[in-house]
Amino acid sequence: MTPYFDKYFSELARLFDAVAPDDLIAAAEVIETASSAGRKTIVVGNGGSAGIASHVAVDLVKAAGRRAVAFHDPALITCYANDYGYGNWVAEAMNSYADPGDVAVLISSSGQSENIVNGAKAASEIGLSTITLSGFEESNSLRSMGEVNLWVDSCVYNEVEITHQVWLLAIVDYLIEQDRSSKR
Repeated sequence: MTPYFDKYFSELARLFDAVAPDDLIAAAEVIETASSAGRKTIVVGNGGSAGIASHVAVDLVKAAGRRAVAFHDPALITCYANDYGYGNWVAEAMNSYADPGDVAVLISSSGQSENIVNGAKAASEIGLSTITLSGFEESNSLRSMGEVNLWVDSCVYNEVEITHQVWLLAIVDYLIEQDRSSKR
């Protein structure tokens, strides 16, 4: 391998390993508690994080058998953004689609995306459990807004997004394994 890729993949390995396994278990338990009560998980992000949100929601439904949805429909986003402003579209969509006891998984690489931060505030007001994923500055706004807050110690978008995706899919796989173990 070249020195660039040696360094690149070493850094990703460091970031993947930086999460406390107990934090991933706690996030899985938040999702499982809601699922056991017949509630859903709502996953939201912008840009690359929206792609991650969609992937995770599909895997929660299809592979893990949990109810989940991602806010990724352009008509939904542009309708709420047009009527309430882009910074408020997630909050307004939460007000329309979320029920008390649901889970909000909110992803923002910087932790400063106004629409995601406002979505976290709305989730709290509605009575949702919240899991946040952020990166960049340790003191970003989103990082303290959830019951479980997963933070990546990097200011490189792709590193943060890749790490978020790995952690979230690890949570999905953990839920699948928990189901298999309970059937043995």
